[in-house]
Amino acid sequence: MGGGGCVRLCSWAFGIGVAISCLLWPSDAAVQAGASALVLEDFRSKDPDGFPTGWKGEGARSQEAARRAYKIQTEGEQAFLSARQADQRVHKKIAWDPRTHPYLTWKWRLKAAPAGVEPIAAVFASLDTDLMVIPVSDKYVWSSTKAKGTVTEGGLFSASEIVVRFGAQPTGEWVEERVNAYEDFKNIHKHEPGVQAWGISVFAGPGVEIDFGSVSVSAD
Repeated sequence: MGGGGCVRLCSWAFGIGVAISCLLWPSDAAVQAGASALVLEDFRSKDPDGFPTGWKGEGARSQEAARRAYKIQTEGEQAFLSARQADQRVHKKIAWDPRTHPYLTWKWRLKAAPAGVEPIAAVFASLDTDLMVIPVSDKYVWSSTKAKGTVTEGGLFSASEIVVRFGAQPTGEWVEERVNAYEDFKNIHKHEPGVQAWGISVFAGPGVEIDFGSVSVSAD
């Protein structure tokens, strides 16, 4: 199955799995309001196998593979999530108010990507849930084939897509992305997001080696 097909199938499976998890587990965490900037994840807390604490894979059968593919590593004082041979999405359920903290910022560092893989990687902002308690997400994509700024609306179980970076360069260096997730949500979905965001997710494409740095939200 090609990368795009896998992403659509994985998004469907992710949605079903998350809907079940929402019924079984309460919110894993919530950030404190009042600060101008809030850290959603700094990848400094890990389980004994190196998997980030509080994160989950797409479904029960994918948990073991997710835990092998995503590992927290450190370089000096910097901690990050390393993804190797992942080709699946992992998520963290964490609440914040997207109206007071609309800007989402993260860093990522591409190490290697097969030619033409699509997408290379993605960061998801889930600002709402639907009537089935499935997260409504926007996917910020590092693409090898689509121009920066390309927007693709999602489906019933697939996230809407916004390309924030094009091409498999640079490699080996950290780059920062900053988006207005609140405005993007309103523009795409034509309604306000939930009072509290649902959480965040990351995805690394097949054969891709990429690191994800800290993820934060801010008021401006």
